[in-house]
Amino acid sequence: MTNTTAIAANYKHNPFTLVYGGAVTRNEPGKVNIHPVEYKLNGLDIVANVYTPANDDRNQKYPAIVVAHPNGGVKEQVAGLYAQHLAEQGYTTITADAAYQGGSGGQPRSVDKPANRIEDIHGMADFITRYPGVDAARLGLLGICGGGGYSLAAAKTDKRFKAVATLSMFNSGRVRRNGFADSQLGTIQERLKQVSAARAQEMAGGDILYAGDANLTDAQIAALPFEMYRQGYEYYWKTHAHPNSTFKYTMSSLLDLMRWDATDRIELIDQPLLMIAGSKADSLYMTEEAFPKATGTKDRELFKIEGATHIETYWVPKYVDAAMGKLTPFFARTLVSDRT
Repeated sequence: MTNTTAIAANYKHNPFTLVYGGAVTRNEPGKVNIHPVEYKLNGLDIVANVYTPANDDRNQKYPAIVVAHPNGGVKEQVAGLYAQHLAEQGYTTITADAAYQGGSGGQPRSVDKPANRIEDIHGMADFITRYPGVDAARLGLLGICGGGGYSLAAAKTDKRFKAVATLSMFNSGRVRRNGFADSQLGTIQERLKQVSAARAQEMAGGDILYAGDANLTDAQIAALPFEMYRQGYEYYWKTHAHPNSTFKYTMSSLLDLMRWDATDRIELIDQPLLMIAGSKADSLYMTEEAFPKATGTKDRELFKIEGATHIETYWVPKYVDAAMGKLTPFFARTLVSDRT
């Protein structure tokens, strides 16, 4: 099904700067096409890519899917890969760079607050439901990694989304608060004081402090305690690097992140829900603990991709195939024309 290759494309060699294997390189009749778009969201310029199906006829009405990218990611990476594959299944899809990140506007750069990321998802829905040929009544949502946690939050109240799926969901608030795998529980108060001081410095006109941006050597990457981070550096800095993608975020963002949790009031989700994660992902605990809390929907499934780690679901062909093998029938079943 997929034509992803193990070696990703160099963004410099793709006219749309896409970095995933098998990416669209030009728009041709009878194939999936890509349309870079811009729109305003709360006064900020947002850049996005819209993918349209093969033999697209804007006089027809197509179901649409919003795709939310991972933390630190941009639309040209894994979010674009899945947006393209879903367009191959007949959906009009959109994936946008988060506000303050990537190619989208907002100062200071790399602000990463849950409220902004959730608003980005609402904003993509605003835009794509008004796009020519889109059936606003058949709108789905796919969130990947951090975008998965924010998609759960958006879908709690935004009932334009008729079906919700997550891939390798990452609960950003829990990890920033407790550490990965709850490894920093003992330092929460100390870190909150550091974050508060960073906010005070920023508001006083001092230097903006950042977290998450380290120029690590190969040896330092290999020594990281969690496979997700080791493979993440490989993906984001080497095989699928894009100049707009960065791990860093403002320290002051942690004031918001550390008091937030993707599972708060998750029972408000009453739409069909599909949560996908790799069986060997060290982030799997986030999906496994969120899923049973989604008691508001009777139509839900947790699917584990056998043998996959977190980052491998982003690009390894057999694992992308496995994810698409669940996403395709899920959206085909739930985004039907007569569904209310």
